[in-house]
Amino acid sequence: MRLYSLFIAFPLLFSLPGMAQTDTFETENIEKRTLAFAERDSTLYLDFYQKKGDTAVRPCVIFVFGGGFAVGSRDERAYHSYFKNLVNRGLKVASIDYRLGLAGIYDEVGIFNTKPLGTAIDMAVADLYEATAFLLSESEALGLAPSSFIVSGSSAGAITSLQADWYLKNTNELSEILPDNFRYAGVIAFAGAIFSTTGKPRYPNPPSPTLFFHGTDDKTVPYSKRRLLNKGLFGSAVLAKHFLKEGYPFFLVSEREARHSIAVSAMSERLDEILQFIGTAVLSESHFQKEITLIPIQGK
Repeated sequence: MRLYSLFIAFPLLFSLPGMAQTDTFETENIEKRTLAFAERDSTLYLDFYQKKGDTAVRPCVIFVFGGGFAVGSRDERAYHSYFKNLVNRGLKVASIDYRLGLAGIYDEVGIFNTKPLGTAIDMAVADLYEATAFLLSESEALGLAPSSFIVSGSSAGAITSLQADWYLKNTNELSEILPDNFRYAGVIAFAGAIFSTTGKPRYPNPPSPTLFFHGTDDKTVPYSKRRLLNKGLFGSAVLAKHFLKEGYPFFLVSEREARHSIAVSAMSERLDEILQFIGTAVLSESHFQKEITLIPIQGK
């Protein structure tokens, strides 16, 4: 029995619209710089987007791409409109590389061998932390507000983003590269979950304000959970319920009958909710607990 018998269709995380499609990011008022931030087996880069000539200090969205920890790119065309919309509304964006820990090794992952999955997630989280540390060190030169770093991701990138915030609040050793007082100002997760081997995730320290987008019929990353004993993926519905109970700030946008395509489609279709979350829960630091369910119109 393989792991995807527990995490149904988990390998399909890389089957997203726009995957394997890249183009040159060209627009009249946005500039892109590619910067190296770490040396692993190869160099890891990030693409940094801002308005041309912008010297103001602004919040930064650190973006983590999707692809099942097996494929994907920081420069996928499917994400470009998201980057443009954020930059045009006064933010800066860093879309990062990370190591693909499950590339070519699905056959090694089984119900009694979850280590490759955990290792792949930890590799991605470690690289996200490395990119965060780099951006903190270069914050003055890049015009970034260190207290306003928002981490955002799609699918596997959303898992990485949620996992990174969870680890940070549990003082996981991977987070030791970051300053002791550092916290992400917010998390924006497009169809994400947390992978735990110790049961439902808990937060000994309050998590960052979190915006969850998820389809209720997602067969790839669970909207609720998929678990066997203490091991499992705990999705947006489970996490939001815990946030609500504990009084943590969050915004859950559930799309009824939607599947995994929301991991990309919400970036453009739900821009109002994204900007509301950033303005209210992140920048204004207002306490924010909200849930909405989008219901499809029959026949549409």
